[in-house]
Amino acid sequence: MNEQKRRPSGAEEPLGPIEVKVERENINRAISQLKRMMAREGVLKEVKNRRFHEKPSEKDKRKRRDAERRRRKEVRKVERPM
Repeated sequence: MNEQKRRPSGAEEPLGPIEVKVERENINRAISQLKRMMAREGVLKEVKNRRFHEKPSEKDKRKRRDAERRRRKEVRKVERPM
């Protein structure tokens, strides 16, 4: 699998293209890989957010809500007994 550059959170600079190699004419697997990579990079979420104009106050509220969701998820990970 290709090594992808990770951007720091909050960075707005674009990265290079997302590439997937098709091996042995297995196009379905390549499409699945591409979908996973796009989800991991947040491409689909960004397209959805840019579909309509978002007021700065709404953007701040969304960012706070997302940060709180990430904090709760991290707490669940730490508290989970193994």
